[in-house]
Amino acid sequence: MCGIVGYIGDGNARKIILDGLKRLEYRGYDSSGVAIVKNGRIVVEKTVGRIANLEEKIISLPFDGNVGIGHTRWATHGAPSDANAHPHMNGDGSIAVVHNGIIENYVELQEWLREKHGVVFKSETDSEVIAHLIGVFYKDKGSLLEAVYQAVSMMRGAYAVCAVAAAEPDKIVAVRKDTPLIAGIGEDCNFLASDIPALLKYVKKIYLIENNETVMVEKNRITIFDEGRKRVRRDVFNVTWNADAAEKDGYDHFMHKEIHEQPKGIFETLRRRLDENGLICLDGISLTKEDLFGINKIYLVACGTAYHAGLVGKYAIEKFAGIPVETDIASEFRYRDPFVDDRTLFICVSQSGETLDTMAALREAKRKGARILSVVNVVGSSIARESDDVFYTWAGPEIAVASTKAYTTQLVCMYLLALYMGYTKGVLPEGEYRRIIEELRETPEKLEKFLENEGSILKLAKKLYKKEQAFFIGRGPDCGVSYEGSLKLKEISYINSFAIAAGELKHGTIALIEEGSLVVALATQDRLFKKMLSNIQEVKARGAYVIGIAKESNHEIEQHADYVIYIPETADEVTPLLAVAPLQLLAYHIAKLRGCDIDKPKNLAKSVTVE
Repeated sequence: MCGIVGYIGDGNARKIILDGLKRLEYRGYDSSGVAIVKNGRIVVEKTVGRIANLEEKIISLPFDGNVGIGHTRWATHGAPSDANAHPHMNGDGSIAVVHNGIIENYVELQEWLREKHGVVFKSETDSEVIAHLIGVFYKDKGSLLEAVYQAVSMMRGAYAVCAVAAAEPDKIVAVRKDTPLIAGIGEDCNFLASDIPALLKYVKKIYLIENNETVMVEKNRITIFDEGRKRVRRDVFNVTWNADAAEKDGYDHFMHKEIHEQPKGIFETLRRRLDENGLICLDGISLTKEDLFGINKIYLVACGTAYHAGLVGKYAIEKFAGIPVETDIASEFRYRDPFVDDRTLFICVSQSGETLDTMAALREAKRKGARILSVVNVVGSSIARESDDVFYTWAGPEIAVASTKAYTTQLVCMYLLALYMGYTKGVLPEGEYRRIIEELRETPEKLEKFLENEGSILKLAKKLYKKEQAFFIGRGPDCGVSYEGSLKLKEISYINSFAIAAGELKHGTIALIEEGSLVVALATQDRLFKKMLSNIQEVKARGAYVIGIAKESNHEIEQHADYVIYIPETADEVTPLLAVAPLQLLAYHIAKLRGCDIDKPKNLAKSVTVE
C-alpha cells in the first residue's frame, strides 16, 4: 500500500518525484504530495485525488529544488483529504516525512506528544505522529539520523519512512520495518522508493533495504545502518527489467496488456525450469526423495489471487505427489495456532513478495520449525529473502491492480512443484509425468491463439455489462478458477459477484437465483462434465442466464447453456491455465463498458503491506 519516492542530486526533484509517483500509482491513488527542501526551508504541496491533480496544482508554482520526497496514498487512518495526504510536517515545518504502513501505537504517541510537547495535530492519520516525534528529537539531537533512530525506538507497527530536515538539505534519512524500501544508485544523484518501477527510468542498480535497517541517502553516497547504528555492507542488486516493461505499449490499460502477456510469462516460467531432456530442474531448490518422504503435510498460504492459485496448487500436489495439502488465507493462518512442525512444508505465494499477512504467516510457520518455500515474482523481495527456497515466476512487472499474468505464472509453478515432487518420490509414473509436462509446454501457443479471438468476448460483454450480480460455479480445479474469475469481475467492474463449488448450490445459494441471474459455469473437467450439466440445469430451471466454459470437443453443453466459450483442448489437470483467460477478458470488457477505472479500482491497491 502507498508509494514513496525520494530524490537527491542535481536534477529537478519535483519532476523526478512526480514521474516516480506516477509509476507507483498502482500502490495507492486517493491522494498524493511532494516536499521539496530548498534555501533552508521545506515546501509541501499535496492534494486529494490522483497524481494528475497534484501535477496540475504545482505546475505553475515556484516549486523547484534538488532534494525532495513524495507519496501516493492508499488511505488507512483518516479519509482521503488534503489534510490527510502526505507529506506530513512537524509544528514549525522543519521536518517532513512520508510513510507507508501503520503505526499501531499512534494513539499513545499522540497523547505523549500533546501532553509533553504541546503538539497540535492537523490530520486524522497515524503518520503525522512520526513527523512530530522526529521534530521533538531533532531539537535535542541536531541530527536527522539520530532523531529518526529515537523516533523509531518509540514506534510499533509496520513502516517505511522517509524524512527530510530543512537544516540538513544534503540528505534524506529512511527506515524500514516490514514494508518494502529500496535505494537507487545514480550518477551524482541517488533515490529512495517503495518499488522498482518508480526508478526504472533512472537507475538499474539498487540496494535492497532489509528489515529494521536505516539508510542515509546523500547526493554521492548511500549509507546503510543496522538497529545498533553499525554500518552495513550491501551487494548491489542489478535490475534486469527495462522501463518499457512498465509501459502500456499501445494498450488502453495495463490489465489488457498483461492478459495478453500471459503466454510469454508461462513460456518463460517453464523455460527456466525444464532441462534439455524436458525434465523439471528446480535449480536452487533442494527437495530430495528423502526430504519429500519426510514431509507429512503441506500448507499453501496466500491472499487474494495468490490464494486462488493455491487452491489449484492443492489439487495438483495432492494428485501428483500424494501429500496432504491445506490451503489457507494468510490473514487467518497465524491466529488459529496451526499444526506446524519440522515435517511441514510451508509454501507461501505472493506476487510482490511483500504481502504483510503472508510474511507474518511465514514467520509463524518458521518459528514452529517448518521449511519455507516461496513462490514470488520479485527477486530479492522480503518473502524471498526470508525463505529457505524460492521459486520465482517470470511474469515481469505487473502494474494493474487486478492480477492476471502473476496468477497464471503462479499456476505454472504449482504444477511444476507438484510434478517434481511426485516424480522424485516415485509415486508419479514417468509416462504421466512427461504427458503433463508436454501439455504445459503447449499451453503458451494455445493461449496465444485463444487471445487473438477476443472479439467474441467483447460481444458477450456488451450483453452483460448492465448486470449487477453474477455467480461463478465449478468443480475440481474449476472451482478454484471460478473464485478467481469472480474476483476479477468484482474488483474492476464493481458487480456483486459470488463464487461457489457447484455442488454447494443446492445447500443455500440457489435461493438467490432468479429470472435473468448471470451464472458463469466452468465445465472443463471431462470426468465432472455430466455433473456440471446437472448444475447448469438446476440454475436454468430458476431462470438463470448461463455462460458455459468448456473444451472445444464438449458441444453437448450448448444444449444447456445460453452462451458457450470454448477453450482449446488440453488435459483436465491443466485447464485452469486456459479457462481463466476468458474470465479475465470478460471482466475487463465489462468494466470498460461500465466506464470503470480498470487499472486503479476504487479502494484497492496492488501490494498490501498492512494487516
